[in-house]
Amino acid sequence: MLFNLPNLLTLARIAAIPLVVASFWLDRGWAQWTAAALFFIASVTDYFDGWLARRWQQVSRLGRFLDPIADKLLVASVLLLLCAFETLRGVHVIAALIILCREILVSGLREFLAELRVGLPVSSAAKWKTAIQMTALCVLLIGNAGPDWVMPLGLALLWFAAALTLWTGYDYLRAGLEHMLDDPAAVPPPRPPSAPRPDDEKRPTDGRGP
Repeated sequence: MLFNLPNLLTLARIAAIPLVVASFWLDRGWAQWTAAALFFIASVTDYFDGWLARRWQQVSRLGRFLDPIADKLLVASVLLLLCAFETLRGVHVIAALIILCREILVSGLREFLAELRVGLPVSSAAKWKTAIQMTALCVLLIGNAGPDWVMPLGLALLWFAAALTLWTGYDYLRAGLEHMLDDPAAVPPPRPPSAPRPDDEKRPTDGRGP
């Protein structure tokens, strides 16, 4: 079934994006808490859709296609939202750029390696990066609607996630470069055998001289 529960959870993560944006757009303190709650619920589905798909043996091509796209759409939307409302400003925008550029890099690597039928497994460091990144964005969505320690905590977590982003991005790039440098297209094709000369055709085939 294409629309089983794991795939529906993934689709719900995408559907939550406009709700998060709309909630954050309202100039109310409770709206920021609502946006953070919606983002937290959407982030949790990132774990359960894969876990349920494996447990119930409902892994599908649609799910494998949508899952990484849903994550990147959710993260990119919230980062752009935080920058637009100047929750992230100044040097902190660099952390957002690092995360966004890494997501684009990994997407390109996965597309390239897919053509070679080579998988790019998710490392344990990348899983930690995702968890810390989602926590940071959830805290930053609360922002000034929460206590005074919320913003410093969110920024610290975001920079920690950005550092892990550089580390895991380098690991993925190194794995991709191994296949890029081992490019069969760069090896010249073998030369075709040369046509026999007329003198060769007149020679006896029993190995004796003329």
